[in-house]
Amino acid sequence: MNGDDPVSGHVMVFAPTPQLTVTVDQPNDHPELHLHPGGQGVWQARMVMSLGVEVVLCAALGGEIGQVLEPLLVSEGVDLKAVARDSGSGGYVHDRRDGSRQEIADVPGQPLSRHELDELYNLALGEGLSAAVSILSGPNEPWLVPADLYRRFAADLSANGGRVVVDLSGDHLGSALEGGVFFLKVSHEELIRDGRARSDDIVELTRAMYELHAAGAETVVVSRADQPALALIDGELFEVEMPRLEAADPRGAGDSMTAGVAAVVAGGGDIRTAIRTGAAAGALNVTRHGLGTGRLESITGLVERVRLVPADSRQQERTTPDELADRAVDR
Repeated sequence: MNGDDPVSGHVMVFAPTPQLTVTVDQPNDHPELHLHPGGQGVWQARMVMSLGVEVVLCAALGGEIGQVLEPLLVSEGVDLKAVARDSGSGGYVHDRRDGSRQEIADVPGQPLSRHELDELYNLALGEGLSAAVSILSGPNEPWLVPADLYRRFAADLSANGGRVVVDLSGDHLGSALEGGVFFLKVSHEELIRDGRARSDDIVELTRAMYELHAAGAETVVVSRADQPALALIDGELFEVEMPRLEAADPRGAGDSMTAGVAAVVAGGGDIRTAIRTGAAAGALNVTRHGLGTGRLESITGLVERVRLVPADSRQQERTTPDELADRAVDR
């Protein structure tokens, strides 16, 4: 890091609406009940800690669910900075006893009030200004937190030397881009849903990535389900190539990737190593049932198997001899 960067190597995670997750599982003859804090920011914070980096989690908690969430979050090892809210926090109940995930109940909670938003913004901004990296995670439902809050956050942190990392979509992504983003991770499904890409064709996704870069994202990664992710780094396009692993739970790979990038950058690592580490963290996360979890040794071991392959060279490998001959004739 240079002299203008924050001196701390920790990560601030803005998690405005953490949730209580209740899962019923049955790995043997008897059912099990699992209670954990959840939501995008919580899962990201959990993975950052798995990679050995300290985390400050800024959140709003309220109601009976908030009373349960607070000690659960503290027990996970995060440095919790919480704002009390008048309305209750949200949560969900999932049943996994038959091997698939069935939703029993989903309680999103209420939108944060203006006063609660002001208190949370001031709290998170102060923590973010002293952190090496700030992850701005989205609410579990878009209408719970106004999108413009993310523009203000990104602008204020970036203007003061902070590095902003996001995994957002929709209006919240558009607002964050206006403020300026160091690293953006987004899925190809989200790009299509938001109208930023017309299809999953690599040409369409590449066009969208360059547009996201022009709109305010320094580095862009687009995940593509079971296909290699695409990464736009310093104006050059790469495919993120890695070994395939069988998934136990496909959810959470993107959050783990974002967290892995943030953790490496907070420790002074370069962006290419950060993306390879994030890809390894995401791949290993889906082999587990706990979201945002992973063993440091396993993630570190897999990083060496992740490659950033220039997209131009990959396209040349896919070109058939007949196509090459046709191009030669055209010339």
